[in-house]
Amino acid sequence: MDIMTFVNITSRAWAVPILANMHAGIAGRQAPLLAATGASRTAFAQSMDHLIKIGLLERNPGYGHPLRPEFRLTQPGEKAAAIAHKIQCVSPEGDQSLLRKSWTLPVLTSLQTPSRFNDIKRNLQTITDRALSQSLKSMEVKDWVHRSVDETARPPRSIYSAVNTGGIISKVIAGEIIFIHQ
Repeated sequence: MDIMTFVNITSRAWAVPILANMHAGIAGRQAPLLAATGASRTAFAQSMDHLIKIGLLERNPGYGHPLRPEFRLTQPGEKAAAIAHKIQCVSPEGDQSLLRKSWTLPVLTSLQTPSRFNDIKRNLQTITDRALSQSLKSMEVKDWVHRSVDETARPPRSIYSAVNTGGIISKVIAGEIIFIHQ
């Protein structure tokens, strides 16, 4: 999967938990998925619509009531769901809110090796300076990212590394996401 597709998937807070739960065998209907994810109905519906729009989910023809449809993963959705399931398995329950933030997972993906701010920004292309800065700070607070300063460089440069849970997630995603530079 390329990084921009991954960024698109993670742009909705509940997309990764929905995919992970479907991969784990939770039925593709609203009630079981809502119970498994803990999402609000509105946010859940927006995430489901997004996953359908980008082609990772589809209605399961011939199953479910018209007002309570059943959904299934498409072939690209199965690959994305497998990645989402790996991520959910290595992250503690208390850190799920950080995972649902738009840029957390793409930034961790970019931190497969220690990187400078501009290197991360170049890898993610569409991220703003402000969004990257806030994402790095929120992960530093949770001790998922470590910031060190290279004093030998002129001017001194910050170098970011994924550590602890952030490092584990970064390693889990490492072989799954491809960076495309334009």
